[in-house]
Amino acid sequence: MKIKYKLMMLALMPGLWIQAQQNVSIGKEEVLERVQENNSQLKISQQEFLAARAQYRQTNLVFLPNISVSHTGMTTNNPLMAFGSKLNQESVTQSDFDPARLNDPDRIDNFATKVEVQQPLINLDGFWQRGAAKHKMEATELQNLRTGDAMELETEKAYMQLQLAHKTVTVLEQALETAQANLRLAESNFKQGYLQRSDVLAVEVRVTEVNNQLQYARSNVKNASDYLMFLMGDSIDVVLIPKDSLTVEMNPVTTSELPGDRADIIAMELAAKARKKMYTASKMTFLPHLNAFGSYELYDDEIFQGDANGYMAGVALTWDIFDGSKRIGKTQQSKAEFKQAELELERHLQQSQMELNRATRALQDAENKLHLTQLVLEQSEEALRIRNNRYEQGLEKTTDLLGAETLFSEKQLEYYQTMYEYNYALAYVEFLTESSE
Repeated sequence: MKIKYKLMMLALMPGLWIQAQQNVSIGKEEVLERVQENNSQLKISQQEFLAARAQYRQTNLVFLPNISVSHTGMTTNNPLMAFGSKLNQESVTQSDFDPARLNDPDRIDNFATKVEVQQPLINLDGFWQRGAAKHKMEATELQNLRTGDAMELETEKAYMQLQLAHKTVTVLEQALETAQANLRLAESNFKQGYLQRSDVLAVEVRVTEVNNQLQYARSNVKNASDYLMFLMGDSIDVVLIPKDSLTVEMNPVTTSELPGDRADIIAMELAAKARKKMYTASKMTFLPHLNAFGSYELYDDEIFQGDANGYMAGVALTWDIFDGSKRIGKTQQSKAEFKQAELELERHLQQSQMELNRATRALQDAENKLHLTQLVLEQSEEALRIRNNRYEQGLEKTTDLLGAETLFSEKQLEYYQTMYEYNYALAYVEFLTESSE
């Protein structure tokens, strides 16, 4: 009686623990929508794109002017500064040319309001840098799109794991009910003298084993729920129940060709183009720069006044002939980074094709395994039915019945596991062959 009571308590405790959690029913489409809206990784990816776009907008300085306004005030008795301030204020008189006053002037206050404009005209390296920044922005946007596709695949995988975990719980709950029914029958037969005590103990061990497996399965349900909540950007402690049951939709793959317009491939091509333009920009730094400049100035001996004014405008052609080989080294670095980007693109194409070939074979293997496990499951179910009938008639050993029950449960779990493997293999192939359009 004590053993039976302990077994009943062990069987009830996992169920009570699960029921203490809040159960929430959710469908795959809802999960995908919430992941797209709230997933932290997608938000980080979006910020990376915004940063790249901001960097591209900074290159507007190649053709837009730089305008600044300043107001400065000073006081001085420096001979040169004092006389120059009077000139700017248009307040010079004949007495100011007295050598004594020139050499030892009185203190003078000077306030200047200045508007400066610098307008780039010809800066070839800047134009190429702007093109590189644009390619980088476009590549980041495509990588952001690919990150979304990868997160969708990860979400589907997590949802399928939740479905598999619930299927496992269902199978083990049925197995536990069967084992407990067999235990009751075995105890009845033992009391009637049809079975030995060792047979009853064997059935009790089977009940304990199934109960432990059920407890692990329920823990897996909670783990799968926690991971899905994390992907959806939520931390509420709940047990998710999928609205969609674990099923298989056979969808044979007709092509194993790698799409050239896949988002990550186009992104790497743009990254290589960006590196090439940066290399060209480095070479363009050896050419002169042509810029226009101008300023308008107001001067007075009182703050925020401007009785005197003046302007200046001009064009500057600058040419850095030699800067200690810094530009040479930078050009060599840009060339190496451009070649590296080309090699990385080639390697990515080869690796992607290899992954697609492997995924296609894995999908075919999963399909073959699915057919096999289905047949084995049907066979083990029929064998269990026959042994159970014979056991009730006293024509079958307890160990043989327990073996048939164990085999049937294992084949059920194996079949559902194979369904999960096939569904994920199919989703992964579709991910690898998905174009950006």
